[in-house]
Amino acid sequence: MDVDQADLAAASTRGPSGSASPSNPGIRRYLDVPGPKGVPLLGNAHQVKPDSFHLRLEGWARQFGPLFRFSITSRNFLGVSDPAIIASVLKQRPEVFLKGPRLVQVAKDLGFHGVFTANEDAWRRQRQLVLAGLDPAHLKTFLPQIVGVTATLRDRWGKAAREGREIDVMADLMRYTVDVTTCLAFGCNLNTLEKGDLDVIQQHLNVIFPTLSRRLLAPIDVERWLPRRGVRQHAEALSKAVERFIRDARHQLEQQPDLIQRPQNLLQALVAACDSNGATITDKELSGNVLTMLLAGEDTTANSLGWLMWLLHAHPQEWANAKAEVDRVVGEMSIPQSLEQLAQLDFLDACANEAMRLKPVAPVNIVQASKDVVVGDVAVPKGTFITCVMRPAGVDQGRFDEPEAFRPSRWMKGGQAEGGGMMSAKRVVMPFGAGPRVCPGRYLALAEIKMVMAMLLANFEIATMKTPEGGPTERLALTMSPSGLTMKLASRPASSPRREG
Repeated sequence: MDVDQADLAAASTRGPSGSASPSNPGIRRYLDVPGPKGVPLLGNAHQVKPDSFHLRLEGWARQFGPLFRFSITSRNFLGVSDPAIIASVLKQRPEVFLKGPRLVQVAKDLGFHGVFTANEDAWRRQRQLVLAGLDPAHLKTFLPQIVGVTATLRDRWGKAAREGREIDVMADLMRYTVDVTTCLAFGCNLNTLEKGDLDVIQQHLNVIFPTLSRRLLAPIDVERWLPRRGVRQHAEALSKAVERFIRDARHQLEQQPDLIQRPQNLLQALVAACDSNGATITDKELSGNVLTMLLAGEDTTANSLGWLMWLLHAHPQEWANAKAEVDRVVGEMSIPQSLEQLAQLDFLDACANEAMRLKPVAPVNIVQASKDVVVGDVAVPKGTFITCVMRPAGVDQGRFDEPEAFRPSRWMKGGQAEGGGMMSAKRVVMPFGAGPRVCPGRYLALAEIKMVMAMLLANFEIATMKTPEGGPTERLALTMSPSGLTMKLASRPASSPRREG
């Protein structure tokens, strides 16, 4: 809710102890919220490392409670780990809470200022176009292409299994998600899975993501004026690749004008809108959204798949349960052929939900207050950054039995998560966010996760999986990836005739 002047005035009367004023007993001043002690000028910047920022925030949430404050130089932050308050904040986007100016600036510098970083009217204009290209109906039309990319991944892994080679799990999953994204969104399969080395686009993406995370959390964004060596070249090369996609789409629309009314992919729809007389999207926004799709389509889904593979391998009984379901619905040695088949994989869906609860790939979501506002019971001044810390509620003993355990059955019908409680489990975990800016690619992400896992379970056994001691390292570079994950596969012996797929 918005803060009226009486609320702010009353909140400002609190003393150092944070005791409530008689007229507003439920509201605290921002300065009365507990938090880690900082140092002059830097605030808490010396305690923050970009690749483990989420772990620091989760530690502060355990120490200080569901609302805590900290600062990075002159920027003030309110950390929030209570799911009801997080949901309230996310639902008030983009009117009350916006993407911060540094994120917008970094996105512009790196070339991907699109629907992910846009605010207010610019976001509204772009959102509808992006949603139209990623809805379930569009996904169903292009499912055969996703099946084809999945078959290529199966062939790649089959060859590695025959040769006894170790597989870099995350590298291959990122190849897969790039190929699916380019097929669905741009009508062009980059076919990175059949290339020996990392595709040139992936090499650029592997530089862009860490740069984004590093610049967002730096005490001072020095790289805005003094970029690291090579970063600008990677950004420019990626922009040129995007320009190629756009040129190809324009050529297709010129050759087949009927595609303007019935575009076959997201890029054609965006180009048609950009080139129309009443254009609602500019060339820069067009380019930014193409690059945003590449960034978002590659990293989040690949990381979710990596965490799920590791968790299932670490729990043999759950692996066996998932394999039995896939064999029944899809068939041994096969690949799902329809969205209807994917929809029948209830236990695999539960496994994905459980993995996203324990290992959320977007563990931090930061927005900025565009006006004075109350967050929970705190009067937050305009300009404060609200830092939503997503995982603590999902591993809370008060909300989940044995919260540290990987138990997919809790998401099945009649299970603990399905039962609801004070808040339904999905509203506690929120893997795709909430509110008007909920992730537009969530249907595609879930389809890819179930498609790859069904292919893996139906065709292979994991002979060995190597990780650092204690499991894969959590590494944050905008999204949270499992670092150091490799495996060797063995082909499953066929116990029934192989189905086509």
